[in-house]
Amino acid sequence: MLAIARQRMLVQSFKKIPPAVSVLRSYSSAAKQITVREALNSALDEEMSADPKVFLMGEEVGEYQGAYKITKGLLEKYGPERVLDTPITEAGFTGIGVGAAYYGLKPVVEFMTFNFSMQAIDHIINSAAKSNYMSAGQISVPIVFRGPNGAAAGVGAQHSQCYAAWYASCPGLKVLSPYNSEDARGLLKAAIRDPDPVVFLENELLYGESFPVSDEVLDSSFCLPIGKAKIEREGKDVTITAFSKMVGYALKAAEMLEKDGIYAEVINLRSIRPLDRSTINASVRKTNRLITVEEGFPQHGVGAEICASVVEESFSYLDAPVERIAGADVPMPYAANLERMAVPQVEDIVRAAKRACYRSVPLAAAA
Repeated sequence: MLAIARQRMLVQSFKKIPPAVSVLRSYSSAAKQITVREALNSALDEEMSADPKVFLMGEEVGEYQGAYKITKGLLEKYGPERVLDTPITEAGFTGIGVGAAYYGLKPVVEFMTFNFSMQAIDHIINSAAKSNYMSAGQISVPIVFRGPNGAAAGVGAQHSQCYAAWYASCPGLKVLSPYNSEDARGLLKAAIRDPDPVVFLENELLYGESFPVSDEVLDSSFCLPIGKAKIEREGKDVTITAFSKMVGYALKAAEMLEKDGIYAEVINLRSIRPLDRSTINASVRKTNRLITVEEGFPQHGVGAEICASVVEESFSYLDAPVERIAGADVPMPYAANLERMAVPQVEDIVRAAKRACYRSVPLAAAA
């Protein structure tokens, strides 16, 4: 009886707690929440069900159901011929995957982390990315390379690097980087259906995050266009571009800026290559300011390419210097306090936006 009474009191107390307000205002009519992990899993499941040429391969994708459980239940449903556990040899199984794509199959190759894709980069760049051009269009390579990219937590420099800029610099590849569950589901489906090799950069820390999705997103026919960014939040004072985990940081920064009367427009890039330059430039021509945000190194980064595009196409619209927020130009430290200093924080975005809007002391003056 005491346990039942406690349970009733607990239920009543929860009813008094007001619901949290999501920063993703565009999802206000969404009916359901799913995690990024569930979104990726359902996309793989549906595409494998729709097309028998699609198969998965990688370390621990089968019996263990994926190092991050993205492939959970797929071995049992589709069998070992379509869900292949591989030895710990990225160079070997990536080469096999590219060969299978040459033959007309549609492999989805999982890297336990994209840091390990360095073992296979010859197959990704020289075998997959360049074959269609070098064969004058005779060879199509419909393959997806997917897995977690960028910083996680406490895993050191060899497991924390962002490879978005690396792969996005190579013609022949398409590079996608989802932020929320809608992105993950719609972009992975698009990647699997695409006739060209796609590098699909996920984020380990986002796998367990839940996001609202509409009935349209949950439909098996749902697919997002490659090369199209999404304006997550409209604004008039400053444009903030971001991808992957940094989109969430940008949205939090935008909420903080609004309290100071600065209305930021947040663009979720979604696609790194091809890059949606038209959406970015249109936004900058409206706000007259630009802040780019990424976890990767600052030199030759995604933000540098965006800044160059805006300077080339929209320079006369700028009312302030463009600013790049990026990771520190050092290998990722292992210590937690140093790791936090090495990756962008919400406060960094807020300060940069205020500088662009001339609401604070510029960096040069502060120095």
